[in-house]
Amino acid sequence: MTYIPFNSFVAMIAVLGLLSVATVIQFIMAQSNPGKDYSELRQRITSWWWIIGLLFLFLAVGTNAAIVFFACISYLALKEFLSIVSTRQVDRNVIFWAYLCIPVQYYWVAIGWYGLFIIFIPVYMFLFIPMRMVLSGETEGFIKAAGILHWAVMLTVFSVSHIAYLLVLPDKNVSAGGIGLVLYLLFMTQFNDVNQYLWGKTFGKRKIIPKVSPNKTWEGFIGGVMTITLVAGFIAPYLTPLDQLQGFIAGLIISVSGFVGDVVISSVKRDLNIKDSGHLLPGHGGILDRLDSLIYTAPLFFHYIYYLHY
Repeated sequence: MTYIPFNSFVAMIAVLGLLSVATVIQFIMAQSNPGKDYSELRQRITSWWWIIGLLFLFLAVGTNAAIVFFACISYLALKEFLSIVSTRQVDRNVIFWAYLCIPVQYYWVAIGWYGLFIIFIPVYMFLFIPMRMVLSGETEGFIKAAGILHWAVMLTVFSVSHIAYLLVLPDKNVSAGGIGLVLYLLFMTQFNDVNQYLWGKTFGKRKIIPKVSPNKTWEGFIGGVMTITLVAGFIAPYLTPLDQLQGFIAGLIISVSGFVGDVVISSVKRDLNIKDSGHLLPGHGGILDRLDSLIYTAPLFFHYIYYLHY
């Protein structure tokens, strides 16, 4: 078991406490307003109980164990993504290389090689995938197939691996460490989802993108952005190297990009005419349904904090 810095340990206890409170509040709301549908909120809370429980376990075991955990998340996300999109039969060998890039990408994370971590997928895999596709000799559907594979690897491996890399950054806040950065990102992202949902359910009237996500409203979006920006600013000095002002900006980045990630994956599902991306989480859809916001918040938060402090 690894040493967990004090602030991060307190944050972990606080997250479990908040999840408990959220579970109780959701139950009370459902009992008090039987005419309203709170199933989406219940599903999100339940799924995060499982995810947070596993995350805390691997974080407690050690950094390498946590990196392996996120690598497994990338594998499951990539597998799920490729199961819902159409791929050419001739590209089966190419897909093998897409999976193989997962251990390679997370190896760069484990050894802290930032240079290769940041270019391996967007440069080398970007060039390698179409090169390998050419060897099959099949040109029909080539552009679409290449685009799908590139986008799949970028979303599910490259974006998610930024969470793991937070763990190997030098400790600029010794009371929180890399665990604090991960907790901050995950908590703010999930808190943003819940807040935008609650604000939208309570005050939502004006739709933002009704053809993509009919339940998203301007009231929910603005209320969530304001709440997360304020909360993120106050929490940032305890879990990250950011000061309060920088934390406010981080909250703004997370809240806006989290919304974008949500509607982007919603667009994918609407294009494919499916409700959920999979069934990995029984009764709660697939792993992409839970990672949608993080796919955007993780790289943007990472590069924001890396620019300021690393």
